[in-house]
Amino acid sequence: MRHVSALLLSTALTISTPGFAQETADAVAPEGATEGQVQAMTDEVIAALEAKLEGVPVTSENWMIAAANPLAVEAGAKVLRAGGSAADAMVAVQVVLGLVEPQSSGLGGGAFLVWYDAASGQMTTLDGRETAPLAATPTLFQDENGEPLKFFDAVVGGLSVGTPGTPALLEEAHRRWGRASWPGLFADGIRLADEGFLVSPRLASLVENDADRLSRFPETAAYFLPDGQPLQQGQRLMNPDYAETLRMLASDGAAGFYGGEIAADIVRTVRNAPGNPGVLAGVDLALYQVIEREPVCADYRAYEVCGMGPPSSGALTVGQILGMLNSYDLAAMGAESAEAWRLIGDASRLAFADRGRYMADSDFIPMPTKGLVDPGYLSQRAALLESEVALSEVAPGKPEFDHALIWADDVSLELPSTSHISIVDSYGNVLSMTTTIENGFGSRLMTNGFLLNNELTDFSFKTHSDGVPIANRLEPGKRPRSSMSPTIVLKDGEPVLAIGSPGGSRIIGYVAKSIIAWADWGMDVQQAVSLPHLVNRFGTYDVEAATSAEGFTDALAQLGFEVNARDLTSGLHAIEIGDGLSGGADPRREGIALGE
Repeated sequence: MRHVSALLLSTALTISTPGFAQETADAVAPEGATEGQVQAMTDEVIAALEAKLEGVPVTSENWMIAAANPLAVEAGAKVLRAGGSAADAMVAVQVVLGLVEPQSSGLGGGAFLVWYDAASGQMTTLDGRETAPLAATPTLFQDENGEPLKFFDAVVGGLSVGTPGTPALLEEAHRRWGRASWPGLFADGIRLADEGFLVSPRLASLVENDADRLSRFPETAAYFLPDGQPLQQGQRLMNPDYAETLRMLASDGAAGFYGGEIAADIVRTVRNAPGNPGVLAGVDLALYQVIEREPVCADYRAYEVCGMGPPSSGALTVGQILGMLNSYDLAAMGAESAEAWRLIGDASRLAFADRGRYMADSDFIPMPTKGLVDPGYLSQRAALLESEVALSEVAPGKPEFDHALIWADDVSLELPSTSHISIVDSYGNVLSMTTTIENGFGSRLMTNGFLLNNELTDFSFKTHSDGVPIANRLEPGKRPRSSMSPTIVLKDGEPVLAIGSPGGSRIIGYVAKSIIAWADWGMDVQQAVSLPHLVNRFGTYDVEAATSAEGFTDALAQLGFEVNARDLTSGLHAIEIGDGLSGGADPRREGIALGE
């Protein structure tokens, strides 16, 4: 089974060279490390990359980390080796990701974190999603005639920028579960920003493809397009402004980000964006708060699949897909069965119909959260799958709820970017966190060394449909609906899997498919995340181009699906917890899994 296209394989092979691995080890080796210790780290990176390309998991006994860039993974691994917690390691990983993978996540964005606490046996979630400015109006993304703006007309510039949540989330996670010294968690990020890092193939390619939009704003253009030319693979890139921002966070905490000069610079950048100014104000930053929320869980086979509730649609929609499939023997059908993929595809379509009707920020919109994953309701929806062909049409169901549920269907876009981090520490704590600035390179606005999000475009640009309000419409202070699906799977109350992915609204399909591959088809975590993608959200079945997934095209078409072959660049990172730990990193991106 071909797991990755030739282009993706070429990228993976490039970053697995000894030179790249040596650069990684040199950049994050502990101060005073011997030549032998640095060589051991180099060998470790090469081994992890080779394992990914060979399709075998990395195994360990004490701790494990999987994330989207070797520099970030090694920064987190160093924290875990020194006795830090998963929360500590996450901080180190995130601040490096914001430097080396700036198009996907960073200080100017937001994140959702799912945490299993080994000491208490309890699970909780932290909502670090961006918020709409208080000055934002429901018609922010409409023109003078009340028509929705074109997507990129809304994205590029200040109009799309919501209040960032990531810095506050890092601090809150460390306050709750950290063991290491807060300032030390920024050391690798600071050093890499000061001394520079090698531009990866993926970053260079994405900069080149987005050069026109990145060129619109002087500070952004100066960084990504020096001398008017896109960054090149292997070029050493330094970011002294980012280093200064990290020094401030290390010394002053998140308060230094949400007030003072950095906050003023963010507001100034947003409100003065040429051609498309926004409405973010200092008060929005000053009022920002991380919210602890109950996890949303759904039963699947012998497992309990838990994740982030509203404003994320992730756990609900993943849970609905799996819940509808509970009564079907996917294990007997196998991964090569078109019938299995028919069931998965139509279950996904039904779940997405509910997602479009009901799911939004539950602090603003009454939501049938429990009703949507109620086993009885999902059994009713599953009965619709008892067909020999694809459903001719799908519609939202009517979950039990004490509200009139008068909502219109949403039509908002959610394009891929984002990054995912999975960590298990030596204390048994488990972290699954998905982090984003939304679209690749976010709003394209840059300040103090980091990009600002375009998260407000995750709201519906329309407020009503045929006079009926849309649940995910924009409102002041509201958090936009997300598809981010950081997930922890339990069996008998104990964690057995941590998983998540980037990918816009396709995240939900990537995560659900990988859980099925692991739970039903007996795949290990590396096989599950490498498995070619087949994803159906709204009717068209997307199959991953240049992989064995294309072999299902005719069979799915005969079942009544419209089929489209395309690149499906997930970034799944998973850890299985059992007799030891087993980690997998998506071969479609540059990440690795490491453990000891």
